[in-house]
Amino acid sequence: MTFRPLNRRTLLCATASVAAFAGVLAVPAAHAQNTYPNKPIRMVVPFAAGGATDVLARVIGQKMAAGMGQPVIIDNKPGAAGIIGTDAVAKAPGDGYTVVLSLSNSLLTNEFLYDKLPYDSQRDLTLVYQIAMAPLVLVVHPSVPVKTGPELLKYAAANKAKLAYGSYGVGAYPHLAGAHMSLATQSDMNHVAYKGEAPMVQDLIGGQIQMAYASALVAKPHIDSGKIRAVGMTGERRMGTLPNVPTLAEQGMKDEAYRVTGWLAIAVPASTPKPIVARLADEVRKATQQPDVQQRVAAMGFELKDSSPELFAAAYKAERPVWERLIKQSGARLE
Repeated sequence: MTFRPLNRRTLLCATASVAAFAGVLAVPAAHAQNTYPNKPIRMVVPFAAGGATDVLARVIGQKMAAGMGQPVIIDNKPGAAGIIGTDAVAKAPGDGYTVVLSLSNSLLTNEFLYDKLPYDSQRDLTLVYQIAMAPLVLVVHPSVPVKTGPELLKYAAANKAKLAYGSYGVGAYPHLAGAHMSLATQSDMNHVAYKGEAPMVQDLIGGQIQMAYASALVAKPHIDSGKIRAVGMTGERRMGTLPNVPTLAEQGMKDEAYRVTGWLAIAVPASTPKPIVARLADEVRKATQQPDVQQRVAAMGFELKDSSPELFAAAYKAERPVWERLIKQSGARLE
């Protein structure tokens, strides 16, 4: 058989055909991004329905649905400190139709608490938007004769092994901050872990424990009634629902343990295209700028953030070593 060399015209035609074929292959991916979204979006909440995270997801999801022209379906997948639901999203297709709205524990701190996690937050997830910070109020039983954070430090140091502090789980912020205070004052305070915030606060009211870090949503009614006393707030700014309670930092307690707070945020599978990540972030921002959302979130005791994928990534990078130090210092470890 004799092979004849391709002439210039034939070569050009062949090249054009290959290019056209490649273009056809590229169309589906580009088309998917350009038409996104064209079906309902599943927002996984890795906690039970009715909690603060679930409520926030429904408020934000409703606004996002209006802006994106597709329903946002809330899918509660509770269990294992948020691990089950977060893992489901980490292993989902990166097409923008599965997102997670969770707390900082499942998106960050769990990696320092658990010996084994089924997902790697940094490898398997892409951060989309840090919706809100969740500062807590440091509260004491009325029998504790202090009104400020510094007074509490002195009192704890002078009453070694006589105080107990509560938390709603080993490795949760109230545990880490309490452990830090106990070490800083060498007061050997006893840690009591509860299955939730409500029973923790009830035991504080009853005097079974002497101090705790609690959410404004749960603590405020009891603060107002005088059943417990607020001595300070975590974080960098005062909370709108408790404007007369100064931050611990304002009171001279500058340790990083008192300045960091938990947060609520949205993430997606790591393979999600950047244009879709940007679209999701834009829709969340629009939702948080609406007055009714701002009022609802403020009433929950949260502080809305003006975020973006880039700002969230920077904040995450800065906070990560702080949480790692606090967890190691506390000695908390879970299987």
